[in-house]
Amino acid sequence: MTLSAIIILNKDVILYAVFFYVRYGVSYRDFEEIMEERGVEVDHATLNRWVIRYSPAIAVKAKSQKRETNKSWRMDEMYIKVKGQWTYLYRAVDSHGDTLDFMLSERRDEEAATVFFKQTINNNGFPDKVVMDKSGANYAGLANINLLLILAGFATMIDILQVKYLNNIIEQDHRFIKKITKPMMGFKAFHSAQATIDGVETAHMIRKGQLSEENIPVLSHKTESHYYKANFHPKKIHMPS
Repeated sequence: MTLSAIIILNKDVILYAVFFYVRYGVSYRDFEEIMEERGVEVDHATLNRWVIRYSPAIAVKAKSQKRETNKSWRMDEMYIKVKGQWTYLYRAVDSHGDTLDFMLSERRDEEAATVFFKQTINNNGFPDKVVMDKSGANYAGLANINLLLILAGFATMIDILQVKYLNNIIEQDHRFIKKITKPMMGFKAFHSAQATIDGVETAHMIRKGQLSEENIPVLSHKTESHYYKANFHPKKIHMPS
């Protein structure tokens, strides 16, 4: 086997590991045993480094290649515990439940909401309306975006609706993220939590069919993606000798 073939196969193994972890949500020590059962001997610390290193890049590519979303948004935040403290995962989906964007923040305030809306608009374009709960900080964040539109000379503003029952779509969508992150037994650093969430959200987008087979992120254009397409069915893989 050539050196280049070994490198490509190694990338396949890494990609399989990253997507398996963020799709099924287990502890790293349990995941070490799972990988060993599949013929890959790798310690839990290395698995952690793989997830932290590759998940953010995969998420960036997935966001840019997902199918087009509509202009009716639902926005909310959920809690993620990091180092024993609560942090805030800002999330937005469209009216069909397709993921628009996500952002982990150490604060839940007007500034964080404004940053999230700017990021989401940069990645998806302007919405016609945004539905949210009664959060004053989130309302103020989107009001800041409308103020910027006025200053830029736009005649049309983004409609802001604070109607709780209309936000059920995203509250239901939170459940998948909670289901995956709960068995991970908490995060010990903000950057690792952020990277892992990137992977979890990307796996969720793939699960919802937001990426075609051709647009599912890979580590290189030569990497075979059959290890994690469909529903991430486990397959026996071997590290090269």
